Amino acid sequence: MGEQLTKPGRLLDRDHEWALLNGFLADPAPELRLAIVSGRRRNGKSFLLEALTEAVGGLYLTAVQEEGRVPALHRFTEAIAAHAGVRPGAMRLDDWRDVPTAALEVVNRAPGAPLIVIDELPYLLQHSPEIPGFLQLLYDQSQSGKAPGGRIVLCGSAMSVMSELLSGTKPLRGRAVLDLRLPAFDYRTARTHWGIEDPAVALQVDAVLGGAPGYRPLAAGPTPQSEAEFPPWVERTLLDPGRALYSRVEAEYLLREDPRITHRTLYYDVLSAVARGASTPAKVGSVLERSRSAMVAPLEVLESTGYVRKEQDLLKARHPVISVADPVIRFNQLITLPMVDLVERRRGTQVWQSSRPTYHSKILGPHFEETAREWVRSFAIDETGLSLGAVGAAEIADPAARTKHEIDLLAMAPGERPQSPRAAISLIGEAKATVQPRGLKDLERLEHIRALLADQGHRPDDAVLALFSLHGFHPDVIDAAGRRHDVLLVDLAALYGDGPVRGLT
Repeated sequence: MGEQLTKPGRLLDRDHEWALLNGFLADPAPELRLAIVSGRRRNGKSFLLEALTEAVGGLYLTAVQEEGRVPALHRFTEAIAAHAGVRPGAMRLDDWRDVPTAALEVVNRAPGAPLIVIDELPYLLQHSPEIPGFLQLLYDQSQSGKAPGGRIVLCGSAMSVMSELLSGTKPLRGRAVLDLRLPAFDYRTARTHWGIEDPAVALQVDAVLGGAPGYRPLAAGPTPQSEAEFPPWVERTLLDPGRALYSRVEAEYLLREDPRITHRTLYYDVLSAVARGASTPAKVGSVLERSRSAMVAPLEVLESTGYVRKEQDLLKARHPVISVADPVIRFNQLITLPMVDLVERRRGTQVWQSSRPTYHSKILGPHFEETAREWVRSFAIDETGLSLGAVGAAEIADPAARTKHEIDLLAMAPGERPQSPRAAISLIGEAKATVQPRGLKDLERLEHIRALLADQGHRPDDAVLALFSLHGFHPDVIDAAGRRHDVLLVDLAALYGDGPVRGLT
């Protein structure tokens, strides 16, 4: 099991995940080892694990949502028998206690690494919740040599179910050596995956679909390559009830993944309120005419599934800002649902035209801000040489003006803890997707914020002032960036790595 596997060419990116799984298999210990792999549906978990299983000649077993206990047992038994080269019907397993033991015995006799992958485990747990307990028993017996060794990967899309496998007093707590959460592609990898040359088009596709690689095979027709091609692509992909990626059906499909989401109307309403700007439980409750306390549990469920995110202010301890994290759900709540009657009557073009202001202000604008933060987290250190720590957003009071300033992007110095009273700040940024190019007034606003941060006890003296613009910059601020060491200008080309960043001279 010590041989390092070459990642198959059909796997885009995923170098880190492949290396982790490689290390899991390469562990020389003969005892049983467990790994957990989870992630949102369509992020490519099965694609990755099938490639791994194929590379080592392992056994890949997958659960089916509508299948009951007995049919699932029989199907798993037949798959194990087939892997062992035994004729169908020759093996009989009537209890889940026997399935992993028999599977391990088979893969240990076969050539290659003794790997078993059980995909979509949450479907099995719906009718057979005892499975983790049996795996715990098998694991413990293997450590003392009373059961076969090998490697078992448990995989699933129901994020709350998978995260609870290792929590509290659950049977598998402390027994998995790998807890891998497979994310969607980052925005640069997603552009490569879709094969889009124009970064402006790539950003818009990312704004409505995100980086889930499983969406590309389902998208209707050729991928848009120009901004003129984007609206008809949206209309025939997300706004056509006859298509596989119709956003209403896809959003419902995603919400059904979590068994705790039973009253979907409530969760739809909560998501719609958050998508429209209700950023705290109290604000969500106000929109839905419910108490703040009634919103806490639904929001916690949506956060655990990855459909909403909570971002803490980097400067002060206050209620975190809640936003919709999943682009498809955000599109559905803001564009499709408000005009679903027109959409269902095949009026996608009319709906899109009417929804353009909402798209630009509630979808593209926030997505551009989040993309700017992702650039700072993932690419800025390598592409600018800056030394950066925690990255996020913040709000700062301006007592003289009796107002508050939202800071789109703040990066602390390495080692600084968020919400420290005298934090050293490395970068202060603003990201705007409006059609106007950014100019000196935007830079002056950041200078004012830097002065406010100093007045309030923080240490921003060496902070870089960064402007992110979807539509470029005025010559005055470009000239300033060419003369100053504390100004950074990042346009769309720089964001996607197609062009250099300006400033820091």
